[in-house]
Amino acid sequence: MIRAHKIRLYPNNTQSTYFSKACGVARFAYNWALAEWKRMYEAGEKVTESILRKQLNAIKRDQFPWMLEVTKCAPQLAIKNDLNSAFRNFFAKRAGFPKFHKKGIHDSFSLSNDQFRIDGRFVRIPNLGLVRLAEELRFSGKIIGAAVSRTADKWFLAIQVELPEEAAHTGENQAVGVDLGIRQLAALSDGRKETGSKASRKYESRLRRLNQELSRRKGAKKGEKQSANFRKTKRRIARLYAKMANLRADNLHKLTTMLTRDYNLIGIEDLNIRGMMSNHKLARSVADMSFFEFRRQLAYKACATGARVVVADRWFASSKTCSCCGIKRGELPLSEREWTCEQCGSHHDRDINAAINLKNYALQSV
Repeated sequence: MIRAHKIRLYPNNTQSTYFSKACGVARFAYNWALAEWKRMYEAGEKVTESILRKQLNAIKRDQFPWMLEVTKCAPQLAIKNDLNSAFRNFFAKRAGFPKFHKKGIHDSFSLSNDQFRIDGRFVRIPNLGLVRLAEELRFSGKIIGAAVSRTADKWFLAIQVELPEEAAHTGENQAVGVDLGIRQLAALSDGRKETGSKASRKYESRLRRLNQELSRRKGAKKGEKQSANFRKTKRRIARLYAKMANLRADNLHKLTTMLTRDYNLIGIEDLNIRGMMSNHKLARSVADMSFFEFRRQLAYKACATGARVVVADRWFASSKTCSCCGIKRGELPLSEREWTCEQCGSHHDRDINAAINLKNYALQSV
């Protein structure tokens, strides 16, 4: 099992400049390889990531000598890992056709395990020296590789470590149903409700003020030279977006970790997230709750702990079905948060009732 530990870096000015150059080289190599892949494919030539890497190695010393200023892993792994993964996802219909990378968006580069060494709270990189880490590596195992990335104006090192398989759950099965929503992130079948971070709503007014401030700065118009105040405000906006993303990630990680450690069987529903995002009244709330990320984390953490995730059919009427007698109600508008079953007289909280039905669905599928 491979786990990753993402740690903040504290580079000096020289090291920050090196990281920025390496990100630029990785981005250029990715874009060059993507353009070359298109050209070779249209010409009917055989094209693989290894062929593209060999071509780049043959010409970079003469045509792109500035690539030699950074680690050789930056361009090579950008093609071998990033571009190759993008095409695998495209051919598997998990994503669209790969797009060219833009400067300043998801800046990162990768390192192989022979290009760095962890020494306590420092990482040693050849031709760069020691870079301070915010904390020591939590995992002990075989280090496979690492990736240096930038979020706003902060640098991070994500270290991949191969660990032995964790022990699976033992004892009697503990099942839970999880109903996701936009008023609260999740309702559990045992009656608990997780509110969620609601970061967008929390910082909506501050983000609006900063965007208004940015539009007034010199550099807001296309082709205009950016002023120092423009760049300063832009950094503040980037930091705020990073803070909102961290709040969401922290909330999701805590919830999914608790579910996969405490329960052997987890029932969830297959939400039409794309359809929900197309509704302009719900799109912001749906994006704020990060339903797709919740399911992704739940899936890989369940594999690590041995828990089983059962996904109910998209048309499973979890909210409209009475969890006591099983009678399905005809209509149930979103505004109606509680309802009483006409058959057995049971009074239900809409979300808790849906979670109980999802739990029962998971138990029946075992």
